[in-house]
Amino acid sequence: MPTDLEPSPFYTPDHLAWQATLRRWVTREIAPHATAWDEAGAFPRELYHKAAEMGLLQLGFPEEFGGVPSDPFMSIVTTQELARPGAGGIAASLMVHGIGAPPIAAAGSPELKARLLPPVLRGEKIIALAITEPSGGSDVANLRTTARRVENHFVVNGEKCYITGGMRADFFTTAVRTGGPGGAGVSLLVIPADSPGVTRSRLDKMGWWASDTAQIHFHDVAVPAENLVGAEGRGFPAIMLNFNNERLALAAGAIAYARVATEEAIVWAQQRQTFGKRLADHQVIRHKIAEMARHLNASQAYLEMTAWRMLQGQSPVADICLLKVQATQTMEFCAREALQILGGAGYMRGMKSERIYREVRVNAIGGGSEEIMRDLAARQMAV
Repeated sequence: MPTDLEPSPFYTPDHLAWQATLRRWVTREIAPHATAWDEAGAFPRELYHKAAEMGLLQLGFPEEFGGVPSDPFMSIVTTQELARPGAGGIAASLMVHGIGAPPIAAAGSPELKARLLPPVLRGEKIIALAITEPSGGSDVANLRTTARRVENHFVVNGEKCYITGGMRADFFTTAVRTGGPGGAGVSLLVIPADSPGVTRSRLDKMGWWASDTAQIHFHDVAVPAENLVGAEGRGFPAIMLNFNNERLALAAGAIAYARVATEEAIVWAQQRQTFGKRLADHQVIRHKIAEMARHLNASQAYLEMTAWRMLQGQSPVADICLLKVQATQTMEFCAREALQILGGAGYMRGMKSERIYREVRVNAIGGGSEEIMRDLAARQMAV
């Protein structure tokens, strides 16, 4: 169950060098503070600047706007290294631009890209993705937030919920209804968070405590027409494309958190003495660890196979959906078994496995629940 990459058809020397650099940065800048930041429910905004200085925020964005070329395997390395402190809320909010900014990079006008991407990639501005509504999450085609065109601007009314990074965000890449029912009436609009008529409130959660999750209300919010992302009525395809990358990242993170919990359990089992011998010397514990490793290795292999297909230009939607289910179930299994091995220590705040156990559900639900993922996969398979 190696946690260090080796040269392979998937991982090049560039991937390995980035892994080493990022691991040192995470060890220095995040790991020592992970528990305190999670307990506080926030981390310093300065972390965005530090992340930009070391090149983290720029990955995967166009060079002309300050970005750095990337690929699915660089995304996997990045996500899995950020998971090492075992505090998903920090990574979720620090990298929230990874779901808020790609639609702009892919479909925004040259002016919109030049205006928004550079300050986001420098860590000066934060952009969040606002899609989910109280009436539905993955059912994007039936969203209710409206944007009515009035001369050179849109007037937005509606509500968004469970928005990661929503309390700090300077901008929201927002799914709105500009036309009739269904996906054909959906557009994407960048809404400045300080616009008159925008209000937001913090949501308290089971896990991801360090992430500033918000409920957003829009009341007669005037948004310049030039903030439209792509053509009017073309928001739905952009959102679906964004979902593929988000789900790959969620799967990579879930597998990484499963590995972190497993490693913590192994260290504990090697040190803990019960009935005159190490906990690891009990067969039942060794079998638990072997099963955790089996789940991990199978899930990592599925992740890398799916990423390779995406690198070839394919869009394996069914496998992306099933991978997310596989990964989050692996996370749940390993987190549960880790707590069984850790016993009372695993139930204590400050243990990585305790945080990871609380964060299982947000991974299993966010980006598309397990039930929705299975159904979408089956429909893609023409079942």
